[in-house]
Amino acid sequence: MTLVPSPRPLILGSTSRYRRELLSRLGLPFESQAPDVDETPQPGETPQPLAKRLALAKAREVAQRFPDAIVIGSDQVADLNGQPLGKPLTHERAIAQLTQMSGQTVVFHTAVAVVCQASGFETLEVAEIRTHFRALTLAEIERYLLAEQPYDCAGSAKSEGLGISLLDSIVNDDPTALIGLPLIRTCHMLRQAGLQIP
Repeated sequence: MTLVPSPRPLILGSTSRYRRELLSRLGLPFESQAPDVDETPQPGETPQPLAKRLALAKAREVAQRFPDAIVIGSDQVADLNGQPLGKPLTHERAIAQLTQMSGQTVVFHTAVAVVCQASGFETLEVAEIRTHFRALTLAEIERYLLAEQPYDCAGSAKSEGLGISLLDSIVNDDPTALIGLPLIRTCHMLRQAGLQIP
């Protein structure tokens, strides 16, 4: 059965430049909308359920405003021994995060949801990326943060940039998942929603 190209607009429910850059690789026209979602973890909420809840909440919130559109929502939570690590936002918090992560295995849970309110379509998947951080000195952490300033990244490190130098290994099944949007899963979900890719 051949899919008919969807007449529905595609919306990325995110203002993240990283996610916009990733989605643009697919060559599909899309626009970005900021989701109005409180990202505060609920009491006792562990990293993977948090990432899944927020990805779905973002997609649903934007889909309510644009019911005819196919909406992508995504969220990433860094997981250090079951504790969520969000975006540090400040230099001091980034130092604290990277100090905690030094010599440790950190799992990044990157959830993606695709929702179309008009068609009743809704699906959610999560990619897990296991990263092992080298033993880091405070001087290395300071030099890295001053060079890259990754304060808007969960876990304080950009693997697509200089942050790769902080790692011993990365294990995952989708190389884009660590950057913030697992494109292999996203393509699969968008095809389910009716888009032709490629």
